[in-house]
This record gives sequence, structure tokens and C-alpha cells, in this order.
Amino acid sequence: MRNCLLYAFSLFATIMFAQEELGPLTGNTSIEAHSLQLKSDLTFDSTVIYYPDTLTLPFFDEFSKNHFQQYNADYSDPGITSDKKYRLLDNTTLLPLSNEVSYTAQATFRRTYDLATSTFVDETFTPLNVKVGNLQTYPVNYVTTPVYPPYYIYDTVGAPDVSDTIWIAGPEFYQDSATQFFATLNDPDAYWLDHFAYHNYRYAFEPRSLGVVTFDGLDEAGFPYAIGSTITNYADLLTSKPIDMSGVDAADSVYFSFLYQRQGFGDIPEDGDSLVLEFYLKDLDQWKRVWSTNGGAVGPFEVGHINIVDVDYFKKGFQFRFRNYGSLAGALDHFHLDYVHLRTLSGFQDTLFKDFAFVYPVGSLLKDYTSVPWDHYKNNPSGKMTDAAELVVHNGSNLAENQQDAQVEISYGGVSEGVFAIPGAAMSNGDLNFNPLTTYTSYHDLSGGYQYDETKPGTVQSFEILATAAAQFPNLPQNDSTAGVQYFANYYSYDDGSAEAAYGPTGAQARLAVRYDAYEEDSLIGVRIHFVPSVNDVSDKLFLLTVWDDNGGEPGVVLYEDDAFFPRQPVYSQGHNKFFTYYFEDTAKIKVGQTFYVGWRQFDPDRLNVGLDRNLVNNDKSFYSIDNGFTWTASSIEGSVMIHPVFSTSLDAELGVEQPATLSYIVEIYPNPTSDKITIRTDVADYSGAEVYSAYGQLVASTDTNIVDLVHLTNGVYFVRLKGYSQRTFKVIVTR
Repeated sequence: MRNCLLYAFSLFATIMFAQEELGPLTGNTSIEAHSLQLKSDLTFDSTVIYYPDTLTLPFFDEFSKNHFQQYNADYSDPGITSDKKYRLLDNTTLLPLSNEVSYTAQATFRRTYDLATSTFVDETFTPLNVKVGNLQTYPVNYVTTPVYPPYYIYDTVGAPDVSDTIWIAGPEFYQDSATQFFATLNDPDAYWLDHFAYHNYRYAFEPRSLGVVTFDGLDEAGFPYAIGSTITNYADLLTSKPIDMSGVDAADSVYFSFLYQRQGFGDIPEDGDSLVLEFYLKDLDQWKRVWSTNGGAVGPFEVGHINIVDVDYFKKGFQFRFRNYGSLAGALDHFHLDYVHLRTLSGFQDTLFKDFAFVYPVGSLLKDYTSVPWDHYKNNPSGKMTDAAELVVHNGSNLAENQQDAQVEISYGGVSEGVFAIPGAAMSNGDLNFNPLTTYTSYHDLSGGYQYDETKPGTVQSFEILATAAAQFPNLPQNDSTAGVQYFANYYSYDDGSAEAAYGPTGAQARLAVRYDAYEEDSLIGVRIHFVPSVNDVSDKLFLLTVWDDNGGEPGVVLYEDDAFFPRQPVYSQGHNKFFTYYFEDTAKIKVGQTFYVGWRQFDPDRLNVGLDRNLVNNDKSFYSIDNGFTWTASSIEGSVMIHPVFSTSLDAELGVEQPATLSYIVEIYPNPTSDKITIRTDVADYSGAEVYSAYGQLVASTDTNIVDLVHLTNGVYFVRLKGYSQRTFKVIVTR
């Protein structure tokens, strides 16, 4: 690896082929941890086996709500049963052996010494057969195993009362137990047994209504099934609960229908990738493929439609499942599923899914931003409401339908504060009616009549937003409304908090800058960045946090840049809407005007993979430079870069931001950068050593002298703290 100093001072690094790039995600930080059947690697103790309940027809889910089964049973819940299993059983009675016993698999013996002849005789103990169970899986499999006492006995002939017992440390067989709990599910509002596929409201392009389920190469925790590999195989599963089809006649026109889309806002699946539907043959305990489609570019949702006539499916316990085949390396090869419907007395006409519905959650009602600092808004509330609030609806009827009036209501703490009336003509963009099977995107001026109440107390605020539009024909009422939250904290943002792709410029010394037009002049204390894992792990790459002044609509004079000896590294933060805040060196506060830019200067040519929200388009605010900042280019990739400027506000006290203490002693650390050791020179009278921490706060080295050995550390930035002087840390760069 090249020395990072070369990057820091190579102002005219090669920039051939440098550009901006978009990449897929290899993780999904929007997925929160949820309670599943988690099992220890060593035992099934205290885990729960769930017996699913059985659903009846019709089965219908358009994914506006979460109908996934939650697994959160507690052993104290009513109806919970249990079965305690022991590891060691008597081979004859099958009763548990005593807790005090232990055995070994190796043959042990009694050794008898004869002092008169200076000889000894070994007598191997007779093995005992016991049943040994494997407590890793339930039911427990027991195997009859010959075992021996876990000790040796040494006797001496001619020396009375001389007998020594030598115990074996850590014998293999000892008594243990594990308790398996059982719960029978009884939740008819939960339709799906597993959580591998991702329920969301943002990945599909113009879905028919709120919510889809997305299939990719990530597991239920949002991590790749096989990161860093080129393996393609089956990945996500979406499995229905058992369904009672025993009383259904094949002549009753039984149909299974659904909608599907390739790619959406995600990654395009290749021709060899596929989405598969399988039905369960209960009597044969087999899954049978009944439908599949291959990959391709994004387009409107298509209809899958299957007439079920095979009598083998008409059983109690029928199930179906969707699977995707594609890359296992990340959020790749996307398929999206919607409107899953299994019913009788049907036909092709039911695939129309006649539903007048909102398509996406309602967004921010602020002009330009999804969030602004609360004190900035409080000081300047006038004229900040949007004149282009986006509402997206779909007329799922095969007929032109009357214009539907709508309204947008704002509440605070559940109490209504203001309502905007939206005439149907505005929703349909002037059409006399809503055209059949058409998606309408409309923008509405909400800049008059109401503004968020700036007199609300506190340093953080949120207001609830609800948009409603009831159809005049029979449809699904759950899709007649869409909700959102307007959030105020201490930062500005353009994005909705959800990344659909990874973004960044490429090229050594490339710059990325995002423009912000603040409500007032103030001081920055740092920048929030949502880095996302993509094809390559770049968390060991270095960059300098940078703030620019405005120069006629593009970045100008550098107002702040990290010291080249103290660069930053991308940090991946798990969880929905999780950003890592990079505070300025020495908790500095950087004064900025009302127009400024925040971003970075990177050392390596690799794309650093900041999150890109592809639902909200603000790429005219993002600029990159590949010639050391001499010229800037506005991004041509639609979306919002997830970089937020953090302001010095009354919220600082809650964040614990303080001015640094003035040091009254000298500390020198050299060489820096280093490839093996560092030496600390200081005039601290009671110096007692130092500790070294990683960028994640882990203690990685310690010394009681003035020399610290770092040869075992990987390349990157580390922090040195003098023992007893925790108010100040010193950065050191390890490079080889």
C-alpha cells in the first residue's frame, strides 16, 4: 500500500478515468434487529420452537402494512410448554445421570508399583456405556458411548495408605441440560413465516400502492449471504403460513395472482437471475416450482396469474413461497413483489386489483429540506413551507374514475394544527378524471395558510403529517392515506434517510461537496455522513472533512479542512437512518454564511460509497471535482447525497460538545506516520504510559513506557491517550 503522505501531498495526482459513480449496496442498514428463533452454537437451551397457525381463504396482502409473523414469545407466557433434555443418560434406564458425574473418552487405568522389584502393572478401568446427547439440535439424538472415569490411580505395594488419584482436567463428558420451549402461533393478521425478504416503501418504482416486498442477496439482518464472493444461488424466501384448502373444490375457479417488478430503484437483475414461485405438496412433503421469471431492466409492475387445478394442493396445510436466484454478495439483483392474492370464484379480472391508492409515504412539507435545525426555523419561520409538496397516487381501476379531492393534515402530539385542501383536479394534473391504470405525480403549493408553530418549546421537534384521498369506487381503505413526520434537529438534510445506492467520485484527490442554503448564518461543529457498504470495503480508506464557501453557485474558498496528518475513515453505522457524525478537530466551530458546501477530499481513487437516496432528487446540489478543486461539475446521477451539516445550536449541550481544555504540557509522538513503533516524549511529571484506540474506540495497544509497539495493527488512523490525561487524544497513522 502506498504511503498516505504521498496521497496527502500529491496535489496533481493522476486523474485519468476519474468520474462520479453509482454502485449497489452490500448491506441494508434500514433493517432493524428483530426477535427470531436465535440459537446458540452450543445448545438450544431457552430457544422457542413455534408451531404455525393455519389461515383460511382468501389470502391477500398488498404490503401496505407489516403482516410478517413476529417471534417474541416468553417462557412465562400462557400456553408455553417446555421439554428439558439431559446430555448424559443411563444406558439401561434412560434416566439422567447425576450432576456430579463426569467421564472421559480416553482409556484410564490403575497403576500399581512394586517397590521390591521396581516394576509396575497397569489395569485399565472397565468402560461404562452411557447415552450421550447432542444438545445443539432438537430433538436430541443420543448415541451409546463407552466412557471411562476421568482420573488415574497410582498405588504402591508395601507402602501402606499410599494411593494417589490424578484427575484429568476438562473431561469431555459431563452432565448438562437444555430446555426447549414450544409456542403455538395464533395471529391471523400475520401471513408470513420468515423475514428474509425486505418489507419497504421506497425500493419499487411507481408501485400500485404503499409497500412492497423486495428480494435481493441480503439476509433478514441486512447482511450479505456470502459477502465478497461471486456466488449466485437461491437467496431470500417469503413463505406463507399453512392455508386450509381441504374444503375447496378445484372447480371453484381457484386463482393465485400477484404483481412483480424487476430492479425498481435497486440493482438490475441479469438474465440468469430469477424470481420463483413454489407450491407445497403436503402429502409428498415437497415444494414444486409453478412459475418463474428472469431478470431485466425496470418497467411497470407485471401480473403473475395461475389457475390452481391440481387436487394435490387442496389439502389442509397448503403453502406457497417466493424465492429469488441471484448474487449472494449484497443488495443486488432486485425483484419486488406486491398484491399477493389467493382466492376462489375468481378469474383474470381480479388481477386488475381495483384500488385507488397512494404510492409513497408523504414527504417533508418544508421547502427544499427534509430537516432543518429547530432554532434556525424558529428564528426564520416565514416562507419556509413548500410550494411543491409531492403526492403520488395510482388509479387501479380499469375505468376512468372521478377526480378525488384530498387533504394534507398537520398534527402536533396527536392534535390537529392545520389542514390543506387539495382539489381533485390538482391531483389528476387537470385531467377530467383519473385515467385507468395510471400513476399520477402532482405537486402542491402549501406555502400559505399554515406554518409549523415556531413557539413550540425544546431543541428538537416533530410534527405528524397525514394525507388522505378517499376513492368513490370500492377499494382498499388502508391505501387511501399516507403518513409522514416532519423532523427538526440540529442539521439540514435533503434525503429521506433511506439509501438505495452507493455514490461518490473516483480518482485520487477527488472532492465531493454538497450545497446548503441555510436559513441564517451560524457555525458548524461537524458533518453527519451515511456511509454504506458496497462491492468493496473501503472503510480503511482516508479522506479529509472539508467545508467550502460559495463561489457563484459552486464551491469556492476552503473554510475548513482536516489536517493531512489526521484524516478520517468511512464508518458504517447499522440501523435505519443511522449517520456517523464527524466533529471538527479540537471541537472547532466553523463560521459559515447562508450558502456553503460540506464534503470531503479523498486520497485514494476508490469510490467511498456515501448513501444515495434515489427517491428525492437533489443532485443539482451535489458537486464533484477531479482536478484538485480547480473545476467543479454538478452531479448527473439523480438522488440526494446523504451528507448533513451539523450546526452549533442549543442542542450542543445535549450532544456534550465542549471547548477543549488548554494543555499545559508538551507531548510529541514520532515517527508519525509509522510502520512499527512510536516514541512518546512529554514533560508530564507523573507520566505512567499510554493507550492506543482504534477509530471504533477499541483498546488495541498499551504501554507503561514511552515506546508503543504498533507492528500488529493494520493500516489506518489510531488515537493515543496518555494514561490519566483523558481530555486530549493524539492521532497516529499506521502505514506500511
